Amino acid sequence: MAGPRNVLLITLDQFRGDCLSCAGHPLVKTPNLDALASGGVRLSRHYSQATPCAPGRAALYTGMYQMNNRVVANGSPLDARFDNVALAARRAGYEPALFGYTDQAVDPREVTDADDPRLQTYEGVLPGFDAVLDLTRGYEPYLEWLASRDHDTSPGLGRLLSTEHRRPAADSISAFVTDAAIEWLRAQERPWFAHLSYLRPHPPYSAAGEWGSMYDPAEVDMPIAPSDDRHPFHDLVLRHPAAAAPVEEDKIRWIRAQYYGMVSEVDSQLGRVWDTLHELGAWDDTLIVVTADHGEQLGDHGLIQKLGYWESSYHIVGIVRDPSAPAAWGTVVDRFTENVDVMPTICEAIGVDVPLQCDGVPLTPFLYGEEPPWWRDAAHWEFDSREFVLRAGVGPWPWDRRPERRHLAVLRNATAAYVQFGDGSWLCFDLAADPTWRTTITDPAVVLPLAQAMLVWRSTHTDRTLADVLVEEGGGTGRRLRPAG
Repeated sequence: MAGPRNVLLITLDQFRGDCLSCAGHPLVKTPNLDALASGGVRLSRHYSQATPCAPGRAALYTGMYQMNNRVVANGSPLDARFDNVALAARRAGYEPALFGYTDQAVDPREVTDADDPRLQTYEGVLPGFDAVLDLTRGYEPYLEWLASRDHDTSPGLGRLLSTEHRRPAADSISAFVTDAAIEWLRAQERPWFAHLSYLRPHPPYSAAGEWGSMYDPAEVDMPIAPSDDRHPFHDLVLRHPAAAAPVEEDKIRWIRAQYYGMVSEVDSQLGRVWDTLHELGAWDDTLIVVTADHGEQLGDHGLIQKLGYWESSYHIVGIVRDPSAPAAWGTVVDRFTENVDVMPTICEAIGVDVPLQCDGVPLTPFLYGEEPPWWRDAAHWEFDSREFVLRAGVGPWPWDRRPERRHLAVLRNATAAYVQFGDGSWLCFDLAADPTWRTTITDPAVVLPLAQAMLVWRSTHTDRTLADVLVEEGGGTGRRLRPAG
């Protein structure tokens, strides 16, 4: 498609990759995401690179692995020197609009006033975005909207979200975001770039209105049980009150039923967006990318929320519809794709050079039905828990390396997953024999190549911003977006 076009980047917070009816989920219904997949490309092995929210989004927005962007926790500042997808869009002539939140803390070195409110929260707006609907710092616009619809907002945001099943679906947080986005879309007269950042299906586990009763808890599938042979890290997080799943069957069934309801409810809101794009004649002029910042344990391995090394926390939804590439519509990509690929994909689509900082590469070949022979053969992610060490205080630099030891990295290929902990311990799971991540491998013939592959992965993705530039007689610089072939 010649000339500029629209870009719609959608994030569904905490959306597991298996919770799509088109992906074969036995219960969950997602007709609008299914429709997008049938008219686009579904990434069946798509993964987030970090959790929780801020680290996961930093990787998505910058195209960089956590080991390079260094956003390791909710509250870790995003270094101001890094490029991002919104700034790239501005270079292409767009005025990127945000509906929701991006959870990126400001670089404190860029702030001169110690009383600047941005220093009090990690829920900052990614540089480059115009926050048309700003849902940072307490969701005040949503609370005001609820009050205008005669709802009592005195219980506060947390309580209101946890009781969404008691209010009409038309008054949900997802409906509120969709209403604002549709109103804005109707007012646009030039090519636009919009980021719809939905909260759901993020907890509290409460699906709005009729969606709260859509799935009978008695009929939902039960989660993966914890292994009896566990790494100490697993036992540590099982003792954490915010991470441990309820042990009572009725409670975990309720959580899963509500989560599935939230998935279907936000899917219904996306249907309203699709209808609006069709109505405005913009459907065939809009690149649509749907992904998530991370997944959700949903009781798997005895855990809820998102953390650690488990697949449930990192395998996420991934769908891309490029209106200029109809030949690939309806295809399913089973190669390993990652959220760091999203920014390069959008850059290439809008005619902006992929920044040298990016660890990901454009998904463009897949969008045109090609199978690049140089593509990765594994997915990678990281988790860092240094936050708890930092809160307790650390000793003088450079002797205290405790924070760096509160880290793990995962390399997951088609048959196994290797987990390297910062304290020197490791795990290796046999996914060919047991896809539930409960059967370990200790055979050096299997483990050593995986450990070596992780070392190569890390060594080949160190920062390259200036490393790929030569200053020499005659001048000139060089770079390569992807391997030849």
